[in-house]
Amino acid sequence: MPKGTSLKGIGISWRVAVTNILMIGNAFTWYFLAFNVFREALGTIDVTTSESLVFWGINFAAIAVAGLIGAILVERFKRRIPFILYWILAGVILSLLPSALDLTNYVILASASTIFGIYFGLGMTACMGYYADSTSTENRARLGGVMFLFVGLGFFLLGTMTVGDIPTQIIMLATWRGIGFLILVFLKPIENPLERSDKTSYATIISKQSFLLYFIPWCMFSLVNYATIPVTIEFFGEEFVVFSSLIENILIATFAVISGFLADLFGRKRLTIMGFAMLGLGYAVLGIYPENSLSWYLYTFIDGIAWGSFYTIFLIVLWGDLARGQRSEKYYAIGSLPFLFSNFVRVIVESYVVEAVSVFTIFSFASFFLFLAVIPLMYAPETLPEKKIELRRLKGYLEHAKKAKEKYLKKNGATRS
Repeated sequence: MPKGTSLKGIGISWRVAVTNILMIGNAFTWYFLAFNVFREALGTIDVTTSESLVFWGINFAAIAVAGLIGAILVERFKRRIPFILYWILAGVILSLLPSALDLTNYVILASASTIFGIYFGLGMTACMGYYADSTSTENRARLGGVMFLFVGLGFFLLGTMTVGDIPTQIIMLATWRGIGFLILVFLKPIENPLERSDKTSYATIISKQSFLLYFIPWCMFSLVNYATIPVTIEFFGEEFVVFSSLIENILIATFAVISGFLADLFGRKRLTIMGFAMLGLGYAVLGIYPENSLSWYLYTFIDGIAWGSFYTIFLIVLWGDLARGQRSEKYYAIGSLPFLFSNFVRVIVESYVVEAVSVFTIFSFASFFLFLAVIPLMYAPETLPEKKIELRRLKGYLEHAKKAKEKYLKKNGATRS
């Protein structure tokens, strides 16, 4: 891991922290904004349900396939940083592409969306690989939580600046990518040379028990959680759900940071089990009392806490842990698939299933599967070394004892005086 002045509380150099926050935060924010551009543009076209399904299906598939290919492609480089810088620079040019296209044409719009998906997938695995290599297991989650907070803030600020104006959003996309490129060039990120021989096949990763014991629950959560959103909108109304989502996004940003610190203190496994159990309970309450607004607020609070934890652990931290010092790009490429596919499932449910499914059924179904997902997690290994957990517990105990002693001596001295 590159050395430098360590940031208090995170435990890594400021340059590594800023590089990762900028590199990954800039990319995620860019894609979320681009996703909104295409969604708004598609909304201006008279398309059928099937055409909308094909549109988003191709976009998500492009990201997934490009991610898998990008993880293989980056293995040919001795260093990731040149690859990432060229990728970001290409994004500046690509961001301006929609301004030269007729976005009212479905075929052109779908083609542009596919190109954006391919671009995003190709480079993100390299960014995540750099993040895993530039952090250690004991501080990876803390930086991940802080990084996701910046993603949320960046998307919120950019979104409020470009509401309802596609040309402005296109300019903002290019500007945002360009700012990221210039700052990274100025920072001159530090990176150790990569071993080209350090390659792991996708088949080897999928066959690992430790990987599957985390991957299967992640699949179950991603599919169940996103499948319930269209049903929730249909039952409670879009205005109520939008308001609840605003509260939930604040909770997600807050608990992404909190869960990052907790995951580095107590481990990833404990946090994920607690998250699944809490979500299962939340869905169970909704299944029993779906018409009670209090049930929905309770679920919103629980879901915000869980997503804050899961974004940090499952999207950013866990796959780097499981790589155990090896090249982690392929771990991240596979680990992101449930999240991508779940977005497509949401479109399917919204288009075809929502009117045919009872709200009681969908929430009870979600509760059952989330409690079921806890079973493989019980057998999953803790990716944070137990020695680190015990050492931190001991350190915390000694610090507490030291403060108690100082407090006692101060009080006793004051009494004698």
